[in-house]
Amino acid sequence: MMTYSILLAGYKGKMGQSCTKLIDSLPGFTLDVGLTPRESDRDETDPGFSSDVLPDGFRVYHDLSEIPDHAADIWLDFTTPSAVYSNVSYALDHGMRPLVGTSGLTDQQERILAQQAAAAGLGGIIAPNFGLSAVLLMKFARQAAAYFPDAEVIEMHHGDKKDAPSGTALATAGLLAQASDPEKRSLYSGQTETLPGARGGNFEGIHVHSIRLPGYLAHEEVLFGGPGEALTIRQDSFDRSSFMGGVKVALNAVMDLNQLVIGLENVL
Repeated sequence: MMTYSILLAGYKGKMGQSCTKLIDSLPGFTLDVGLTPRESDRDETDPGFSSDVLPDGFRVYHDLSEIPDHAADIWLDFTTPSAVYSNVSYALDHGMRPLVGTSGLTDQQERILAQQAAAAGLGGIIAPNFGLSAVLLMKFARQAAAYFPDAEVIEMHHGDKKDAPSGTALATAGLLAQASDPEKRSLYSGQTETLPGARGGNFEGIHVHSIRLPGYLAHEEVLFGGPGEALTIRQDSFDRSSFMGGVKVALNAVMDLNQLVIGLENVL
């Protein structure tokens, strides 16, 4: 049985620690390398981090420039929106297959990375969300949008989330926009926002609303409205362990890919 080595970028964060425990339980994978900011720049790390979860021989780097070519087979990224593009580009340039759970990549950046992966002959996965319930929500919402063109997205996250709206919400809105007929959407002309931003952000005709509150982890609703009826699809993630099933699926698939895949649903 082949064994693949993993570099975990953001290993000190909450998701990083969950991934560390997952990898330790998976046959065929070893966690060999970690990337984390220098001690003076640790704002994305978990203050409760313990090095006890790390394997023996674990190597740590603090800057991309320190990481050698082929430092690992897989680059698993749970960092920050401001760092993820540079991280993935570096991984592809240095012979590592990216598996990305960090949000914040734009459509243009994803296209550039896909071209870079093709040129390098490497596959990879960029997943807006590793929660299987979130992936299924997007799948079901896309099906419903063909019948209910009027839809809005509400996403709810913990207060420490760096970006708003979430990558999952933007991906969902994009799917709704593709699957529905814009000519059949209600235009709601003449509306006035007495409080700017009250109608949320407009993504290709789909309104997206972001909520940040303590006590929440990751939740999303898609609300559809039609004449005399409504449909709501909702998913809730109550613990980060819920994302590990998707990470496991992605790890088992990424070494067999010959292109950069966007969305976990494409490897399920």
